[in-house]
Order: sequence, then structure tokens, then C-alpha cells
Amino acid sequence: MTNPIEVRNPRTGKFDYVIIPPPPRLLAQQCKRTRRAQVRWQQLGLEGRIEALQQWKQAILSGRDRLTEALVNDTGRLSTSVLEIDSFLSSIDRWCRLAPELLQESAKNTAIPFIALQQTSVPYPLVGVISPWNFPLLLSTIDTIPALLAGCAVIVKPSETAPRFVAPLKTALNAVSELRDVLTFVEGAGETGSALIENVDLVCFTGSVATGRKVAQAAAKQFIPAFLELGGKDPAIVLESANLELATSAILWGSVVNTGQSCLSIERIYVAESIFEKFYHQLVAKAHRLQLAYPTVESGEIGPIIAEKQAAIISDHLVDAVEKGAVIHCGGVIEDLGGGWWCRPTVLTQVNHSMKVMTEETFGPIMPVMPFSTVEEAVSLANDSIYGLSAAIFASEVEALEVAQQIDAGGISINDAALTAIMHEGEKNAFKFSGMGGSRMGAAALKRFMRKKAILIKTNDTNDPWWFGNGE
Repeated sequence: MTNPIEVRNPRTGKFDYVIIPPPPRLLAQQCKRTRRAQVRWQQLGLEGRIEALQQWKQAILSGRDRLTEALVNDTGRLSTSVLEIDSFLSSIDRWCRLAPELLQESAKNTAIPFIALQQTSVPYPLVGVISPWNFPLLLSTIDTIPALLAGCAVIVKPSETAPRFVAPLKTALNAVSELRDVLTFVEGAGETGSALIENVDLVCFTGSVATGRKVAQAAAKQFIPAFLELGGKDPAIVLESANLELATSAILWGSVVNTGQSCLSIERIYVAESIFEKFYHQLVAKAHRLQLAYPTVESGEIGPIIAEKQAAIISDHLVDAVEKGAVIHCGGVIEDLGGGWWCRPTVLTQVNHSMKVMTEETFGPIMPVMPFSTVEEAVSLANDSIYGLSAAIFASEVEALEVAQQIDAGGISINDAALTAIMHEGEKNAFKFSGMGGSRMGAAALKRFMRKKAILIKTNDTNDPWWFGNGE
């Protein structure tokens, strides 16, 4: 028997929810049942799978209020939760629309006149998805939806920090008989995730670099593919030709949306010396306008810090920066309000790369701003990181495109921030320690769940094999 896990409410600090992880033996049995059900799911065909997912979507819409309430309790924020649900539902429609073209099989002639090629693909039977707490719904389904359409069965292990959203999804699943046997959610912590990897054919993980390393090692031991989306320390570069009004607004949004609790958050800002003071004064003025979503979820834009351990990390980074000479212009304090941990938008100057706030993932609404003298220096500073998830550049389009080619990151937003959060067509890979495996954007996001088969057909009617007469 496994021990129950008490779940903390990020707004009140109270442990008001309990999950019970399955024992490894029961989890293994669940995986076997789900893998067996995958055969019927694949035989249902793409049209049948699309219909089942659309039925699930309608069932979710019918209980949307319950899902919203659960997600708000998981994260402590309202507007971002509404956006998260909208993004999830639209992703079902998007993948249902794209899948028929992406999963088309083809036959063609080859370089050898009497041999034809039929290119087909078959799905991995059982996919395991291990997702984080910062966008609990969206990041538990971003890999799940394309995997299901590819014909895979999926078992999702969401974060034990934010698991309440699962119950409304399960209720909606019960209304779709074709889907409920091939989509399962299991609750638990790291031990459950480890046990899941031992029982699946492919694993998708979103989370920290430290845990991602463990997932990669466990997957390698099982000899299964692992797709890892890990941390980020996204830089923004602001050149002299930038529109400062646009840059300050976009960087502020990119830094504090979801209280900075996103791998796509802007976490370090490099500004040309000639516009440095004007830039950070504008940024501070705009940051002051944002309010905490306290005492109610409607009170402001900045929600609580979801994971209690993250509050300690943010505080440690701020203390380290100040001790090394950084100046805080607004925010800069972790506040205990009503039992929850809160941090107002924080702008720092006098920062450098000896500080944790410039090198380690902070995951909070923290904006360290550093001047540079040349474009070459800006590129060097931006690339001085173990991370390479994404970046933002503010400049004239020609100049920004030149700089973008030099940045070691998979997704570059020009004259905006975190565009990959809303634009899913562009394929991208994580650079460095920000991840590995195929792109979760674009066509590759679906195709990575398929194993390719090449069926080679001899088309002439001779009795000789193709090589007859070609040997010595």
C-alpha cells in the first residue's frame, strides 16, 4: 500500500486535497490493460479517433465550470486558467484538423524500376506522459492529443503539486467509451513516474533538468525513446533600433505571465547601453501597475507562487543578487498573504553573470536588466547559458533576423516575447540542456509517435531475386 500525498492549496497554504498513488504492481496491470485496449483504438481508424476526441471535448465543455474551479484551486490564478482551458480545447480541434494530412500513407517508385516503395507508419502502443505543475492541464495534454490521434494509448502522470484538474477530465472521459480505455491518468510523485517509465513504450517528460536527466537514464535502461522539454533561462536582447514602448510591454508580459512560472518566461534582459536607463525606467513604471490577484482571484494579474519550494528558490536568487551588488527597483520580496506565497514583479539592475538570477532558472516574475556595448557582446551574453529553449530580440526586422541566427535557442521571437506559447506551427528543438527529442510543435509533434515502415514491393514477374546476375 502506498502512502497518500497531501496537496497544498497555493492561495491558502492549506493541505486540502489528497491523492493516493497506485502501488507499482497495480500500475503495471493498468499499463497492460491500456496497451491491450490500444489495438482496438488503432483499428478504429483516424476518423473514429477524431470523433472520440471531439466527443470528449464536448463532454469537457459541458463540465467546464468544474474544470475551471479545479484548475484555479491547483494554481491560484483565474485568467491564465481560463486561457489554459481555451488553449487545450483549441489544440484538440487543431490536431483533429491536421492529422488526416499528416498521417497519409504514400506509395512511390524507387531508383530501381521494378521495386516500389510503400511508406507506412505504426504507432507506439503505449505512451507515458509525465507533466509539471505550472500549466497542469495544458502540459499534460500537449503530447497526449497528438499521440492519441496517431493511434497510441496514453497514460498521464501529472504533478503531485497540481492534480485536482484530473477529476473533471476523468468524468468527461467516462462519457466516451472508445477513449476511456486508452487514456488514463495516474496520480503520484516521482516514484510513480519512475514506475510508469518501466511499463511504457515511449515517454514524454516536461520539467526540470535534474529530473529530466533521471528520466533519460531510465528510458535508456528500458531502451525506449524519451522526449524531454526541460528548463529555460530565456534571454531578451533589446538593440538601439528597438521600439521601447513595445519592448518594455512585451518583455514585462513575457516575464510575469503566470507569475513567471513558465519555461518560456523571459528571465534575463540585455539592453544596449545608449537606451539602458530609459528602458528600465519604463519597465519599472509598467511593472508598478500590475497588482496581485489577492485577496480574490479577480483582484489583479499576478497569481501566487504555486509550488512552495519555488518560493524558496526565488528568494535565494534575490538574496544572492543583492549580496553581489544588484539593485532592486520594485518588488523583490516574497510575501506571505493569507497563507500563500506571492511575489510582485521585480526589476533589478547592476546584475552580472556571477549571480544565480542570471544563470539559474528562477521561475518567478523577476526581470534582471543588464547593459551591453556591442551586438557581439549581447549575443555572447545571451549564449552564456546551459539552457537554449527560446529567446526574444527587439530591433529593426533586418537587424533582429541577423542576431537571431546567432542565438543558441530553438525558438526566437522577434519584436514580441514567448510567441511559441501561442504559435504551434513552427518546428523547433531545445538546445543544450533545455531538452532533447523531436519537436512538440509542427508536423513532427504528431509524427514522433509513429514508427516508420518501408514496404518494398518487387513489381516485375521474373522468378529471379533483384540481385540475380549482379554478383561475382
